Amino acid sequence: MPRDDRRPRQAAVVRAQRALRRKRKPGPTSSPVTRTPRRGSHRLRPVIDLQDVHKTYQMGSVSVPALRGVSLRVERGEYVAIMGASGSGKTTLMNILGCLDTPTSGIYRLNGLDVRGIDEDTLCDLRNRFIGFVFQSFNLIPRTRAVANVELPLSYGGVPRKLRRNRALEAMRAVGLGDRIDHAPAELSGGQQQRVAVARALVTNPAMILADEPTGNLDTHSGAEVLRLFERLSAAGRTIILITHEEEVAAHARRVIRVRDGQIVDDSRRPVETS
Repeated sequence: MPRDDRRPRQAAVVRAQRALRRKRKPGPTSSPVTRTPRRGSHRLRPVIDLQDVHKTYQMGSVSVPALRGVSLRVERGEYVAIMGASGSGKTTLMNILGCLDTPTSGIYRLNGLDVRGIDEDTLCDLRNRFIGFVFQSFNLIPRTRAVANVELPLSYGGVPRKLRRNRALEAMRAVGLGDRIDHAPAELSGGQQQRVAVARALVTNPAMILADEPTGNLDTHSGAEVLRLFERLSAAGRTIILITHEEEVAAHARRVIRVRDGQIVDDSRRPVETS
């Protein structure tokens, strides 16, 4: 007679912690910046998989729905722009994708890991390992050298000093700032500061880069520089999620998702140009 499997079902936090431990210690020869995402066994596993996600905020006795049954799948290497007006649910969707908030109901799998029921400490670890953030306001430490700003995620992750410095230098070179490593943010232009922020997002070799209005504080020339950088990263196989309200910025992405009233109302792809 077949033996009954009486093992208790693992709690979500245990599964998450084990998954993170398996990914925590990359080998010293690994290259977090130039290495493209692994294929083979991971080919069919999307970076983002949302299934019927709802988010409702409680404002006193009033329930305010922000997301109404959003389902979304983003494969490795996709360059996606998410657009929506104020109040559309775009920011709530971004917060959930970045593990800054959790759904009221539905399923969110990030890089194959179900994040339901995970405590805040483990979510923080998830964000550090799997997501590279680029914000509109750069969020650099003012009186700290550019290379040290780039090192920060590795420092939080416990990477040894020499290894994190080497990776930060590689990330700085990847964004074209190899000659600005010792400059403080105040000594850099707005476009250069944002490129430092992109290097910081790259340095952990995350599953995706989540960029929230990355050109919002930049002039036209600097904004174009940053968008060209994203295009190069996309061509190298990086997964990029770009949050924007500007049509001309979204036009750089290969896929544009439009959100209105907490729902995805359009999901279109731009044909790949052939020479």
